[in-house]
Amino acid sequence: MARPQQPSLEAAEPDADRHRHSTAVPAARSGLGRLGALCARRPVTVIALWLLVLAAALAGRHIASPTFSDQVSLPGTASHTGADLLATSMPGAGRPNGKVVFHTDSGAVAGQQSALDRTLADLRDLPHVTSVSAAVTSSDGRTAYTTVSFDRQLKDLGHAYTAQLDTATEPARAAGLGVAYGGDLEQVVRTPANDKLSEIVGVVTALAILLLAFGSVLAALLPLVTALISVGVGLGVVGIVAATMSFATSATTLATMIGLGVGIDYALFLTTRFRQDLIDGHGPVEAAARTARTSGRAVLVAAVTVAVAMLSLYACGLSFIGKLGLAATIAVLVTAAAALTLVPAALGLVGGHIDRVRLRRRPVAESAGERDGWHRYAELVARRPWTFLAVGLAVLTVCAAPLMSMRLGHVDAGADRPGSSTRTAYDWIAHAPGRGFGPGANGQVVTVVDLRHAGTSADRVADDVTRALKDTSGVASFTSVQPSSDGRILVTTLTPTTGPQDAATGALLGTLSGQTLPKALDGTGARAYLTGTVAGQADFRGTVGKRLPIVIGIVLVLAFLLLMAVFRSVVIPLKAVVLNLFTTAASYGVLVAVFQWGWGDRLLGLSEPVPIESYVPMMMFAIVFGLSMDYEIFLLSRIAETWQRTQDNRLAVGEGLSATARVISSAAFIMTAVFLSFTASPTVVVKMLALGLAISVILDATLVRLILVPSAMFLMGRANWWMPRRLDRVLPHLQA
Repeated sequence: MARPQQPSLEAAEPDADRHRHSTAVPAARSGLGRLGALCARRPVTVIALWLLVLAAALAGRHIASPTFSDQVSLPGTASHTGADLLATSMPGAGRPNGKVVFHTDSGAVAGQQSALDRTLADLRDLPHVTSVSAAVTSSDGRTAYTTVSFDRQLKDLGHAYTAQLDTATEPARAAGLGVAYGGDLEQVVRTPANDKLSEIVGVVTALAILLLAFGSVLAALLPLVTALISVGVGLGVVGIVAATMSFATSATTLATMIGLGVGIDYALFLTTRFRQDLIDGHGPVEAAARTARTSGRAVLVAAVTVAVAMLSLYACGLSFIGKLGLAATIAVLVTAAAALTLVPAALGLVGGHIDRVRLRRRPVAESAGERDGWHRYAELVARRPWTFLAVGLAVLTVCAAPLMSMRLGHVDAGADRPGSSTRTAYDWIAHAPGRGFGPGANGQVVTVVDLRHAGTSADRVADDVTRALKDTSGVASFTSVQPSSDGRILVTTLTPTTGPQDAATGALLGTLSGQTLPKALDGTGARAYLTGTVAGQADFRGTVGKRLPIVIGIVLVLAFLLLMAVFRSVVIPLKAVVLNLFTTAASYGVLVAVFQWGWGDRLLGLSEPVPIESYVPMMMFAIVFGLSMDYEIFLLSRIAETWQRTQDNRLAVGEGLSATARVISSAAFIMTAVFLSFTASPTVVVKMLALGLAISVILDATLVRLILVPSAMFLMGRANWWMPRRLDRVLPHLQA
């Protein structure tokens, strides 16, 4: 495929009627071109300013003392209403609490009653403890637990409070009893996630791939160093913002993962284009200006697309999820700002010496010549577009097949690391025989009956509820239905026969709230609400499920409009949206196979299959869609450049593919390596997001970007660039 001669920088604009989409202007005349040239001429000043901003952001984060919490509030849901009623009428019952579990492998816990009594007394004396229940013992006598209530949220106690718990339970340990902490005490005793190792592995792997891809030490270090600086600034800003609004505990990990991935990608695309301009004979400043005008424009559009997708998470109405999107957005926007200023400055500083320290004789830029492997591959796709399109869609469909059996849920302590305190407490309770014990004891549900508008006596309502619960399959046991001291509510705590993350438990909650309790209270005027941790998680899951289509719709519409305005086409954004949906579905399918079906879960450090965390699909959709658009925009930008110059669709697609395939492949491998390194995180949700994002990136950069997009564009020909004239006049022209 012949490569057309590059036009002169001073070439006149093409005829407006023939090439009305053209953006061929001298690099220095565009806004981004002028910015790139300015940064390349003043590299030391720009780099010094970024280092100053980095120091200020990190210092500000330290001074601001950010707060992170996974506490979710769902006003208007049944669990929230029930909790409010409980807190008003029975403040003690509604207080935060957790379990302290005692176990012995031989004999009975009661054999060490004096040590157990001293332990309970010491627990009562701990700061913020309001009550300690009598120990409940299993029928074989080998396991017992007590419920400890607190006057503040457990997350606020901090991990350091674990030492005080250990001191209080020392008498039991000294007597030979095993002690573990369960229930909501996991918020205290669970070691804060440390993803530093993942970050180091990701950075080292990225450097190795950059060295192999570029064959030059400076060219490999430049994208990595600029990305690290921008990620540091982004984390500092996230920390400062977190001092005014509480982010989820995984927010910084997510921001690091996304920021590092896109930061290296953006710098890689700019550096590759810069090297090509140097090879074509342009000076360093002019090359930086041309790079900022062309690839910089693609970076800006890509970053805006990712930001729009991430901020769309606020449409779900859950601030917990919306703030995760905000943290990722901050990281992406800071990274984009660095790509448009810090990277050109670094390129201007290095200039023609970028390949001075080489690992291979010939440097690698966008293309190795008119007959290199990517040109030949483009010709092959052009000859057999239907074959490539069919094969690509078939592979994505196979990957997406497990999606049909996806089960949303909450990953509980049963998936924690074996030997940890939370996992030990969970197992002791789940496997101990006796009343109130068994898997369901780890996820008890409180039923609150509101009597304020009841037209019958409390005793009759209590009898009706008792009979209904006795006849409900899946209920292992429940406490007697008791009225509060003010007579406004009735309360009972029931234990399911199955564990918190079991699908049967979710079905039981649905049966209780949708059938059993409404029928039992029909005609009485009373209403029942299920509350507690498990019920709250079920309400959260239901809310996310209802809002997911809204988020998907907003992301699709905004992305479609943005791409249509950028590329002046209706067909191109429609194709991009459809193919990105395929990518997302395929990554969902892989998640189900790995986590829910257990295919390879041991490799990720999981001891058993787990459901897909309820908010992961929503988070993944926004992130995957945004990241997929990155590669779409980088590829289409190069295709559009040739189309605007030649009006030859076949040539444009071939040139765009051959010019970007190498850098897209390298960028995808780097981002995949960064994401996969975070699968070593101790947090299961981070593992899910990391694996899902890694799979989506590799699928998108190979099957979609290198097979499906070019084959589809070859098939559609000039129709790719169809745009109704009336719509073209209305839409804004998004150009740098």
